[in-house]
Amino acid sequence: MACKGTKMLCSKSRCPIMIKHYAKLKTAPQIDSTSLYGSAPGVFVGRHGYPLVSIGPLIPPVIGDTSEMDTPERWIGKTIDDIVGFRSSLVRGLYKVNVRKPEQCGKIVEDMTLLSMASNPVDTAAEFLRKPAGRIELDDEVQPFGPSAPLKKAEIGNFRLDHRIEKAHYDGDLLARDAVLELYKDETMVTRIQRAFSMGAFGVKKSRRIVPTRQSITAVDSIIGETLMEQVKDLPLINEYRVFESWQLDNRFIVLMIPEPWSYELVEAWYPDTIWNPAGREIMIISDAERYEGRTTYASIGGCYYAARLATCEYLVREGRQAKVVILREAHSGYVMPVGVWNVRENVRNALKGPCSKFNTLNEALTYIQTRFDIPMSRWTLNSYVLKDSRFQRRLTDF
Repeated sequence: MACKGTKMLCSKSRCPIMIKHYAKLKTAPQIDSTSLYGSAPGVFVGRHGYPLVSIGPLIPPVIGDTSEMDTPERWIGKTIDDIVGFRSSLVRGLYKVNVRKPEQCGKIVEDMTLLSMASNPVDTAAEFLRKPAGRIELDDEVQPFGPSAPLKKAEIGNFRLDHRIEKAHYDGDLLARDAVLELYKDETMVTRIQRAFSMGAFGVKKSRRIVPTRQSITAVDSIIGETLMEQVKDLPLINEYRVFESWQLDNRFIVLMIPEPWSYELVEAWYPDTIWNPAGREIMIISDAERYEGRTTYASIGGCYYAARLATCEYLVREGRQAKVVILREAHSGYVMPVGVWNVRENVRNALKGPCSKFNTLNEALTYIQTRFDIPMSRWTLNSYVLKDSRFQRRLTDF
């Protein structure tokens, strides 16, 4: 039986196909051409075909301040329709380059690198080999964007570079890791750092490489998070159990901090008819954790793990305290399509900016959390290393 977006046979509260369809209808007449002029807020580097990947500007058919379209730090409080709406208008130009030899790719790479370092959206004129077409691209790691087309040429207008990023870019002896950390310390937005990192703007001059956007997001989150984590380990413990929460896009986030030495875990529960559990009949729970010593392998849960760890360590360093942390996420059926890893980082940040509930015992904290979640705490504990360790592991102080 056909659904056609009206019978809601998928059981979702909103039809993801129709959301994308209506967003596309709004912008289609404005991009029905092989040329486009607009204020590009960012660039995108693909990953398919690596090391030969497609780079190009993200251009909306709009002139002016389009920065919100590529600044996830400003998206808390937006609806799915808001996000898909302005992201679907971003047309992606596709120009093939070898990530290992960016210096051989000429002016297009130079211009895209400058665009990635700009302090404001850059007026950009693009000519394509065909009319932009295709579906709205969705991925749980990167922000959505709209149709694409092979890029014939692109010309960027006047721009002003972010002086902090410019300084790091022109230091040909500065390691990429050190550049990321210096920029973060100088209060540069993580999204801005990730954008320039992706275009190979940092690092020892002869070793610079273009990095697919998907990988650059996690790399920057990981670099900053690891550094902050080492600072956290030298801090005194918190002296109570703290519970923080943030509810956005039908995602419920709970951050539980326990007055014990640092360890960290992200546990995600995906309800049926959500992104990663589209045909399931049962709630699917996945998790990944690290102990005090840290980890040496990539987290199986993906980029969300590093995004949440960064936000957590930011808070603890700001507070001057150490804690064992478990983040619990319930993704309900209203989360009908992925919007990017930023959703986790900014939700955890949002939770940790707000007031927290404080408790004297772990049982009191878990009893409160149960009132905020649908899934019973027994099931969370069964799937959580941190909760099992804190609830059942005997310690010397117990004797």
